[in-house]
Amino acid sequence: MLKNIKPEDILFIDIETVPASEKFEDLPEKMQELWAKKTVFLRKNDEEPSAYYPRAGIYAEFGKIICISAGILFEENGVRKMKIRSYAGKNEHELLLNFRNMLSDYTTKRRIELCAHNGKEFDFPYIARRMLINGIQLPEPLDVAGKKPWEVPFIDTLELWRFGDYKQYTSLNLLTQIFNIPTPKDDIDGSMVYAVYYKENDLQRIVRYCEKDVLALAQLLMRYKGEPLVDPANVSFSEI
Repeated sequence: MLKNIKPEDILFIDIETVPASEKFEDLPEKMQELWAKKTVFLRKNDEEPSAYYPRAGIYAEFGKIICISAGILFEENGVRKMKIRSYAGKNEHELLLNFRNMLSDYTTKRRIELCAHNGKEFDFPYIARRMLINGIQLPEPLDVAGKKPWEVPFIDTLELWRFGDYKQYTSLNLLTQIFNIPTPKDDIDGSMVYAVYYKENDLQRIVRYCEKDVLALAQLLMRYKGEPLVDPANVSFSEI
């Protein structure tokens, strides 16, 4: 139940991903063949596999993570505040390792739950898959193989909103609008990340967008629980 979810025991997470290479032609020949097979039923009419490739970032096998932003809520002198830290860069192995080390250190001190919007279907498995591909041992919260459902420390704000109705997807952007939460999509949205990363070479713009999503995610959970929003003036940011 929502009342049993303690905001201070949650790590709010959002990730940004892009295709592993800028161009389809940069992929090894075998990966090009596998991409063509992967997307054969997704491409329209006679659309070539290369035309669909800018969307490859949504697949952990063909994409990579360029930013993970994580935030925690805490109280100080009776005021709820939030800290958000981002792990970003072109070296995916390094950013994943830094994120894993933070998560491992944090969970040795206390039990936390990971929260993301559509996290159970995207963020959490994507991070885990990319860690394994990069030869990184999974941290405890992401090592869920064999665990019972109630042992898995995942909170998904999309799942909470569905109330058991799995027929539709409701975006974070839509939920922030109906709950009167400042939108995180005031600059770019997910469909623009590929171009901002590969064409504009502006990683910092993507980091800011990712951090806004984390703040919006936490604010949404506050709305679900009927609690006051976090004052943006009480949010601090740092980057690794």
